[in-house]
Amino acid sequence: MTLDDLRVFVAVCRAGSLSAVARELACTQSAVSQHVKRLERETGVSLLERQSRGVVPTHAGRILWDAAADGIAGLDSALRRLGDLVDGDSGSVRVTTGGTTVRHFMSEAIVAFRQRYPKVSLEFQTETSSRSCFDALAAGHLDLAWVTLGSPVRGIEQRPVVDLPWVLAVRTDDPLAHRARIEVADLAGIRLIRLPQSSTSGARLDAAFTELGVRSSSDTGVADWDTALLLAELGLGHAVVPALPGRRAPGGDDPLRLIPVPDLPPLTVGWAVRRWDALSPLARVFADTVADCVTASAPRRV
Repeated sequence: MTLDDLRVFVAVCRAGSLSAVARELACTQSAVSQHVKRLERETGVSLLERQSRGVVPTHAGRILWDAAADGIAGLDSALRRLGDLVDGDSGSVRVTTGGTTVRHFMSEAIVAFRQRYPKVSLEFQTETSSRSCFDALAAGHLDLAWVTLGSPVRGIEQRPVVDLPWVLAVRTDDPLAHRARIEVADLAGIRLIRLPQSSTSGARLDAAFTELGVRSSSDTGVADWDTALLLAELGLGHAVVPALPGRRAPGGDDPLRLIPVPDLPPLTVGWAVRRWDALSPLARVFADTVADCVTASAPRRV
């Protein structure tokens, strides 16, 4: 049993496919299979079960997967920290987050961090949901994930940074545009530009609508908040989105108005890591810098 055997096995369990891992590692499917078979010979149990759409770990396989994933993630973190000690202030910080996060939450912090640590490499990996960010963290190749916080996730520590109030984005010629705030009754029957149901923010908004008894129609869906705002500006519907730091306030000839919806519970965003006490000093400084900048510029609830 080798470390490579365990790395490949963890990758197969996560991907659910031998061929996908083979493509990722630029090797043959047979080579990937040999790693798994070697583990099965040494443990004496079957670790994977073949299904119509790939493979899943058996009960024994899940036990090994959980243990190996935690161990590999910890080892990778330790190796990166040792590298930082060798490199001094010229190490790296690896972050995973959504496609629009850097613009709204990190731009100011990145500039400040770069001025303080000009030799540090900042690497960003884009994911489409908090769940995929958690998976990327668990893979052991990344330091930090900026996510919409939700339920506890095994093996992941979540740290809230800021609560974002919700706003309704409407065109200035919309009947609701003159309102100082939007009440629940105003949301009834609106044509909503829907956030992805697979995203934490989309699920939270749907749950809040259900709890408040709000029914809305939707014939347009988007992958991120910025696209929702753009489509609202184009007149394709109303967008209920978080009030984002770093977005200029509407005014002048801006075609949109962002009106607070105070009855909707705020959306909490922040950092997720495998273990805070295992973060490298550079990753910790970057996380703190982002948190300080976001907190200072975050919109306030009405």
